[in-house]
Amino acid sequence: MEGYKITNDQVETVLDKKFIRVFDLQYAEGRHYFDATRRDKDSIVASMDEEAFKKMLPDAVSCIVIVEEEGKEPRLLLSYEYRYPAGRFLLSVPAGLIDPEDKDKENPQIETAIREIQEETGIVVDTAVDQVSVVSPLLFSTPGMTDESNGLVLVILRQKNLNLDQTGCNGPECFDGFEFVTKEEARKILKDSVDPKGHYYSIYTWAALMYFVNDMWK
Repeated sequence: MEGYKITNDQVETVLDKKFIRVFDLQYAEGRHYFDATRRDKDSIVASMDEEAFKKMLPDAVSCIVIVEEEGKEPRLLLSYEYRYPAGRFLLSVPAGLIDPEDKDKENPQIETAIREIQEETGIVVDTAVDQVSVVSPLLFSTPGMTDESNGLVLVILRQKNLNLDQTGCNGPECFDGFEFVTKEEARKILKDSVDPKGHYYSIYTWAALMYFVNDMWK
């Protein structure tokens, strides 16, 4: 609605920390809406014009990683990553923030995906044999609370002898093993709404499972 359009002078900083900010979007007299974001005040989505909005990059990338090995059924590669707000290891896709230096690359989402897969799984994507493509350039996470967004990138691994390693992670990242999920197992996880350990999982894990079982990757 036209009357709800936010301009930069209607944005007040409530919290400004290194990894998170909260802004008060004063969309009308006496009306306030709060936005938790990783972005600085000049780059929040609420005050972007249409041209900037349609060209914006996501904050991060989530990866749908499928392993194709000769003589074996295709499997979706997931891992258990410790999620601090949830207080436990959750079944997750490889994912990570787009670094500032990635933004000037030809395809920032793919650059980020390749780097994050190596950091979180130890696998070095070989574009000569593996397939890498963007599924969705940008998806909002929960736009009722945050403007954070993720791109979805599909990676089909066809190289032989994958060497998995979770020791290359940075900062607070913590992992506890992998799950190679067949289509039948993926359907069960979707139907049960929990992972094999009985825990709920993120919307991006759900998206990867759905993309996999519906053969949209083929």
